[in-house]
Amino acid sequence: MPFSRFFKMALILGLLSAIGPFAIDMYLPALPAIGASLRAEVGAVQWSLTAFFVALGVGQLFYGPVSDMVGRKPPLYAGLALFLLASVGCALATDIQTLVALRFVQGLGAAAGMAIPRAVVRDLHTGAEAARLMSLLMLVFSVSPLLAPLAGSGVIAVVGWRGVFWAVAIAAAAGLVLVSQGLGETRPASERRESSLASALAGYWLLLRDPHYLGLVFIGGSSMAGFFVYLAGSPFVLINHYGLTPVEYSLAFSVNAAAFFVSAQFNARMGRRFGLVPTVKFAVSAAGVVMLALLAYYLAGGDALAVLLALYFVASGFMGLVIPTASVLALEEHGAIAGTASALLGTLQMLMGAAAMGLVGIFANGEPLPMVIGMAAGALVGGALTWVTLGGARAHRVHGAHNVQNVQRAPRS
Repeated sequence: MPFSRFFKMALILGLLSAIGPFAIDMYLPALPAIGASLRAEVGAVQWSLTAFFVALGVGQLFYGPVSDMVGRKPPLYAGLALFLLASVGCALATDIQTLVALRFVQGLGAAAGMAIPRAVVRDLHTGAEAARLMSLLMLVFSVSPLLAPLAGSGVIAVVGWRGVFWAVAIAAAAGLVLVSQGLGETRPASERRESSLASALAGYWLLLRDPHYLGLVFIGGSSMAGFFVYLAGSPFVLINHYGLTPVEYSLAFSVNAAAFFVSAQFNARMGRRFGLVPTVKFAVSAAGVVMLALLAYYLAGGDALAVLLALYFVASGFMGLVIPTASVLALEEHGAIAGTASALLGTLQMLMGAAAMGLVGIFANGEPLPMVIGMAAGALVGGALTWVTLGGARAHRVHGAHNVQNVQRAPRS
């Protein structure tokens, strides 16, 4: 695939993947304002975030197999339309219960943009080239955590928190145009003949009995779970505990997110030189060491914002080498059911993140320590899973994955 077409595909898939997270990241600076406006407690407001993540995970179980059966584009249309309608409803919500319910529906729509782009990557490439496309996709995807909090702060300052949902509704409308005009069908009719509800269930059963696939899914999921804990707790810790303004919080969040997405651009290069498996092992171990240092600092009584931001910046950089690479390795052997495999991967990782948020939320008190414990636990669990899944003889299934011959197929209209 020529570079221009390669980058165009990354741009389209990245923007489609970013629409759902955009609805999260723009929303973060508004959490305290939403609580005050709807007279809701911190826990109730956080449920609106958790509900979105649960739906984002569960919804992928539907979109993945459907995209194997009918092609990649029709379920993208359906998901974006549902997301748009739910966003309008969120903008008009008058109580926290309605907002939580509509955020769940919004998450169901956003799930299409999470599951299907990964399947498109697998339709077109394997090995190091898949890692390259996935990393470029994530570079485009990075527009959300880098710019969305700042954009959200600006919208909130001008028109209030409801304006955030009108903004993401417009983004969904733009996504519909993008799918229609810029994305070719990568799942041809000839490859859909064997896809059905029965084959989808058989595919899920196959994947759930594959410990290698599950291990790789949970390696990425553990890293994501630590990030989700930070996502849910950081607005209250950084704004209420450390006294940052919403704009200052947005800048701090964006800087940490930048570390993740910049480092992700080195995945393909490191994969070619060292192998994808050694890259994951190194990055997971390094992230675990950094998060242990951060946890030790707070357990010893430290409370400096600069230490929190600096160490998490470094850890985020290492996680940028873990999550996309682990996803490529998980899908490597399941090209025939790429949509189903991508959907289950996304579902398990999102539910893992939601569970981590819910568990840490029980102990959340606005102080940094509960959040840091949850973040460190995610990094350490991911490290343990890496050495179980990819250690010793178990690594033979993906040995030399960076040299796998690419399966290159031009997008079909």
